[in-house]
Amino acid sequence: MAQTVLVPTEGSPLSMKALETALVDYPDADIVVCHVMDPIGSGFGLIDVIRPTFEDGSPPGSISPKYWREWHEKAAEVFDDAQEIAAEHGRSIETVLEFGEPDDVILEYAEDHDVDRIVMSRDHRNP
Repeated sequence: MAQTVLVPTEGSPLSMKALETALVDYPDADIVVCHVMDPIGSGFGLIDVIRPTFEDGSPPGSISPKYWREWHEKAAEVFDDAQEIAAEHGRSIETVLEFGEPDDVILEYAEDHDVDRIVMSRDHRNP
């Protein structure tokens, strides 16, 4: 059975280097690239992310549609870059989009999906 290697990335050059390392060091592994959006550490104000009500009738406490759209656009860019790097190495990858505090989400994903290794830059918050 192939190993599963999780590569968390926010799109920084260092996190993409971690992806390259995983592709080279684990040639037979299934590579999963995970992008986690953190509403608190995202640079958006929390009031812009979670609103009490919306004019469109969205439920209280839901994610702002504007923020949701921008989050998905950013993730698409990150995943496009990751797919390009994988293609350069003749590999395919799985991409996963998650929401929450990155450290917790990464560890929870690894446990829930029987991940064998996590490959990431030394400090995923500071490229």
